[in-house]
Amino acid sequence: MLTVGDKFPSFDLQAVVSGDIKTGFTQMTNASDAGKWKVFFFWPKDFTFVCPTEIVAFGALEKAFAERDTVLVGGSTDSEFVHAAWRQSRDDLGKLTFPWLSDIKRELCQELGILDKGAGVALRATFIVDPEGVIRFASVNDLSVGRNPEEVLRVLDALQTDELCPCNWQQGEAVLKVA
Repeated sequence: MLTVGDKFPSFDLQAVVSGDIKTGFTQMTNASDAGKWKVFFFWPKDFTFVCPTEIVAFGALEKAFAERDTVLVGGSTDSEFVHAAWRQSRDDLGKLTFPWLSDIKRELCQELGILDKGAGVALRATFIVDPEGVIRFASVNDLSVGRNPEEVLRVLDALQTDELCPCNWQQGEAVLKVA
């Protein structure tokens, strides 16, 4: 699996930004939103149980990420049409506006090293990528365990200070100073 210090891979994928079949699709590449921080989070499959809890929780923090000049990007190995159908099927998902990548050929997930060996789907992987395209945070959960989007936001805040941040540091608290 790619990790901290590695360059996030190049990609060119279809993404879904709404459930509208006429306007909800867009093409995204690693150069999309150049110069911004990015949080990529992947889930195993659409129309499942744990995944929507995470997606909605990340969506609830989309404004907070945007305030930090950070783009939120979700994704799975499902097709763009499955993404759109899932957004249409649930009001909570339908209200979300951040893009969901469709890595149907599994190329990005394979390059990231986040394909589950047994199921062939994306693991619950999260990456914080800096404006230069370098991975600054990487985390993977078991398929059965949801992650904590607030912790991802806390880590982003710490990374953006470019300072030494102690355990459980929160935005606005003092950072560590070397004597």
